[in-house]
Amino acid sequence: MRSLSGFLVVFGSATFYLYVLSTRMRPGRGEQAERLFYRSLVFPSDLEELKEMADFLRHYKSEHQPYVMLLFCSAYLYKQTFAIPGSSFLNLLGGALFGPWLGLFLCSTLTSLGATFCFLLSSAFGKQMVVVYFPDKVSMLQNKVEENRSSLFFFLLFLRLFPMTPNWFLNLTSPILNIPVGQFFFSVLIGLLPYNFICVQTGSILSQLNSLDDMFSWVTLFKLLAIALAALIPGTIVKRFSLQDVGHKK
Repeated sequence: MRSLSGFLVVFGSATFYLYVLSTRMRPGRGEQAERLFYRSLVFPSDLEELKEMADFLRHYKSEHQPYVMLLFCSAYLYKQTFAIPGSSFLNLLGGALFGPWLGLFLCSTLTSLGATFCFLLSSAFGKQMVVVYFPDKVSMLQNKVEENRSSLFFFLLFLRLFPMTPNWFLNLTSPILNIPVGQFFFSVLIGLLPYNFICVQTGSILSQLNSLDDMFSWVTLFKLLAIALAALIPGTIVKRFSLQDVGHKK
């Protein structure tokens, strides 16, 4: 109960902050703009809502760039910290608002920070709940991590580049698996860079996008697979040499 109450306090405080930032702390722009603001400023659930939000915030950013930057970063961290699905929409929005390179820097940094906040939140309040609700998945992942402990960083990279396990679940279970927070942070930063790059680059031409499926062609998917396999190769080599050392010692 203490873990649940602590989580609810953190979640409630973050939600209240985001609400105040989006409704009370915004720069004024008149009654008509205010009505449009209320209509546009919600987490998008489909491509049309995303395009509407991007179009509105692009115009709003021309006069209030620091506010839009703060709002975007806060919303992104909120979603990542509490493992709320929909980060691909925010990556697209980042590309539409800030361009391909600044958008990539922001999204990659926020992804890593938000995932780390989720890691710390799970470590403080969520370990027992994760084990209770996902015992089989936690056990399976624990076995895989122990098998690759000697090359853990490369294994974490592989999991991010080729996500057989959802990213949000990795964020929640990593404290249970005794993964060092430093390795966790950099595996997210590097491992999700290709995915963030594709989303942000696509977001920079959001107005031409007709479907989210347009982000991933077969060529793109094969490239991501090749990158994931390349990340696994160094870890396999390290693991092999570690086993050889153990054999020599015996």
